[in-house]
Amino acid sequence: MVALCQFLPGPASSQVGMAIGLIRAGIPGLIASWIGFTLPSVIVLTFFAFLLQHLSVTEMGWIHGLLVAAVVIVAQALWGMAKNLAPDPARATMAIFAAIVAVLWQTTLSQVIIIVIAALIGWRFLPRKAMSVSPTFQVSLSKKVALFSWVLFFAVLGLLPMIRYVYPAQWIAILDSFYRTGSLVFGGGHVVLPLLQTEVVSAGWATTDQFLAGYGAAQAVPGPLFTFSSYLGALASGWLGAILATVAIFLPSFFMIVGTLPIWEWVRKQSKFQSALHGVNAAVVGILLAALYDPVWIKAIQSGADFSLALLVFALLKIWKLPPWLVVVLAAIGGHFLSVLG
Repeated sequence: MVALCQFLPGPASSQVGMAIGLIRAGIPGLIASWIGFTLPSVIVLTFFAFLLQHLSVTEMGWIHGLLVAAVVIVAQALWGMAKNLAPDPARATMAIFAAIVAVLWQTTLSQVIIIVIAALIGWRFLPRKAMSVSPTFQVSLSKKVALFSWVLFFAVLGLLPMIRYVYPAQWIAILDSFYRTGSLVFGGGHVVLPLLQTEVVSAGWATTDQFLAGYGAAQAVPGPLFTFSSYLGALASGWLGAILATVAIFLPSFFMIVGTLPIWEWVRKQSKFQSALHGVNAAVVGILLAALYDPVWIKAIQSGADFSLALLVFALLKIWKLPPWLVVVLAAIGGHFLSVLG
């Protein structure tokens, strides 16, 4: 089940929970498991967004400490992803070229094009390997329901931008941006950072400082990283925005779990899918590498003191193995002291 959810775009941990709920109790079980897994962090991050709206991000030292923590956490995630998803020269080269393109051409369209081209290159040129045998899933859904779910997934993905163009209300824009992001995130939750940054900051829903501060805070909150969307939605449009953004970013995973579990035995035997996914995963390593530079590094590391704090945070996380939530709290405290000393 974990392998299946790693195969699909979206938040793997949340999808595993959804799949367990679906197997145990059908569609209602899927919904219940998702609510239970995500609601705590949704509430905390939404309240944090309301708090931040009444503060000056650029003048709060502890907020800058969150930005520095984001640098280290993204770097750590990037290193782990690179070792797993781009371990050979071919995929490492794909990651480097993807990073170059993502840095020089920063639009939502560019990221989609990078992912698509990487999938085609992987499908055509990367070696194909037979997938290992594993137990089957007992799902009480038919293949017709699975097919209908995939039709809904692509229909919503295609129709929302058209509706947004014809009726440019903010709530439609939130649904479109977050649904598209949830549909295109391959390789882990941290890849949501560059995709959401181009959607949210360019639309004026959050400043870059607010965006990175929320991303740092999301590391200190239990639950899936995708609940970062709740924080951004709250900045854009209050409670309604938080609800819309949260539902929209997870909705693709609903469709994909329902659409894939009944036909997984057939899908997993298609080795060309695995090769295409290898290409996509290499590309998302490059996309995250580009995000580490801009906006994460250039916004957070502005002095020798910032770099020193980042090194200390890195040591706490990697050498002394402190839990991420504690590291984020200590980074915020360190940022406060730096502002006082400065």
